[in-house]
Amino acid sequence: MGQLTATIIPVTAFQQNCTVLFDDTEKTGVVVDPGGETDRIRAALEENAIQITEIWLTHGHIDHAGGAMDLKEELGVELIGPHEADLPLLQALEEQAQMFGVAGAVRNVTPDRWLAEGDTVSFGSHEFEVLHCPGHAPGHVVFYNRAAKFAHVGDVLFNGSIGRTDLPGGDHEALIRSIKEKLLPLGDEIGFICGHGPGGRFGDERKSNPFLT
Repeated sequence: MGQLTATIIPVTAFQQNCTVLFDDTEKTGVVVDPGGETDRIRAALEENAIQITEIWLTHGHIDHAGGAMDLKEELGVELIGPHEADLPLLQALEEQAQMFGVAGAVRNVTPDRWLAEGDTVSFGSHEFEVLHCPGHAPGHVVFYNRAAKFAHVGDVLFNGSIGRTDLPGGDHEALIRSIKEKLLPLGDEIGFICGHGPGGRFGDERKSNPFLT
């Protein structure tokens, strides 16, 4: 078994952190949240010779799921997640695209499998626990690798901030509960990648994030 490794490809005008999680020895992995620009994502996979086994979605917003169906077909892999509560968002992606002036570049998403609290997903020998963390989006999930002390938190938590809750389905109180009851108890040492900007560690956010202190 090799080391769990991550590479980030910021995509689209939203500068969303499309993330490739992979085993640095076996060169197999997954793409998390392909928000668009699938040509750039595939170029990064080819450059690093990574074989993708699945695509994982943290939630159904356009900046995270906008390129999911195209990449699924281009790579010939299954699309996993998020929680089924995000079905309305995923079925409205084309409508969202019209609002943002990118009609035709985005397709509605139909996952091959929904995820729920307590599920696990994996590639190679790297297993991730699924945490349902609503608030930013009703069906938002977080992927937590206990062995590596690492989590991909999507737009639940940011370095110095938290996910916005003024979008359809947003719930500020639910988001704070998700962070304080599901993420922070995992431990101060847990490192995280988030949906936009730099990642960090849960301990630093617990101590200094103005939305949590």
